[in-house]
Amino acid sequence: MTEFATRVEDVSISGIREVFEAAGEDAINLGIGQPDFPTPDHVRQAAIEAIESGQVDAYTSNKGISQLREAIATKYDRDYGIEVDPEHTMATSGGSEALHLALEAHVDPGQEVIFPDPGFVSYDALTRFAGGTPKPLSLREDLTLDPAAVEEAITDETAAFIVNSPSNPTGAVQSEADMREFARIADEHDVLCISDEVYEHIVFEGEHHSPLKFAETDNVIVVSACSKTYSMTGWRLGWLVGSGDRIDRMVRIHQYAQACASAPAQFAAEAALTGPQDPVDEMVAAFEERRDVVVDGLVDAGLEVPTPSGAFYAMPKVPDGWCEEVLDRGVVVVPGDAFGANGAGYARLSYATSMEDLKDALEIMDDATSAVR
Repeated sequence: MTEFATRVEDVSISGIREVFEAAGEDAINLGIGQPDFPTPDHVRQAAIEAIESGQVDAYTSNKGISQLREAIATKYDRDYGIEVDPEHTMATSGGSEALHLALEAHVDPGQEVIFPDPGFVSYDALTRFAGGTPKPLSLREDLTLDPAAVEEAITDETAAFIVNSPSNPTGAVQSEADMREFARIADEHDVLCISDEVYEHIVFEGEHHSPLKFAETDNVIVVSACSKTYSMTGWRLGWLVGSGDRIDRMVRIHQYAQACASAPAQFAAEAALTGPQDPVDEMVAAFEERRDVVVDGLVDAGLEVPTPSGAFYAMPKVPDGWCEEVLDRGVVVVPGDAFGANGAGYARLSYATSMEDLKDALEIMDDATSAVR
């Protein structure tokens, strides 16, 4: 049998997926990382109209349709006061491909990539696929990434560092001061800052800030997507924002791997970005209400949990055997070490599910906590 490539053999199946497969069909699933709301009607309708009018019958530009890239550029000016040239954007097959392209285009074999630990599961794997060396970095007590720690970790071999706010898996939101520092570090050390902003609009306290606003060089790339904000995970539509040179290099990979993002999804994304934002506001309000119930329930169960300021995850500290006990009782949670070695002793809970299921799950988790202590 032909040997497999080392870069594949060195990466295991996601710990999140393993938990899903271990759960029964009737389990309450607090492990899934996607909104439980429908894609807004006007977004669906835009895709239907594009299909019926024949606008999606051929490849689009590698970068994506011009009206979507205009909408992406306008969004950054509207939301954050950041002027973006539409030519400095590109549509991708989800935020996952955007992250993959950013690493593939900027990391040479052996170069280091710094990222949060616990952090999104793809950071380690995609760094390895690019031939890079993962350099996970522990978080502050409030589960945010410390700019000073990032700066201290930079070496001559560092190609990039990744910032994720709001964070998956912690729900933490980085402050404006932190984001200014990340931009300064990228500028002064001439290393790439990849800012993963997929959850940018799901913020309960404070505001989302992008290091793109504060950078004085082209050393910041933004990864984002429609997936979480507009409940469009299945549409697979994300984007990249960066300098013209950086976009050009990432397009070179994208054109061979994907050619272009899904055409119907591009028209849907344009409608999402330019249309009414009421569905987003309603979804975020519902997530905030659920967050409060989940945090209160975990605290009542005797668990320590930082109150998440964004996304739709909580990450409590849990006793040994807690995740297994909870799973045995019919609730799916993800062990913290699925997100890195520093996640050991934690669990990630998604509250992107109904309030009824959350309340039932909290009762089960309370009983499970008593059982393992």
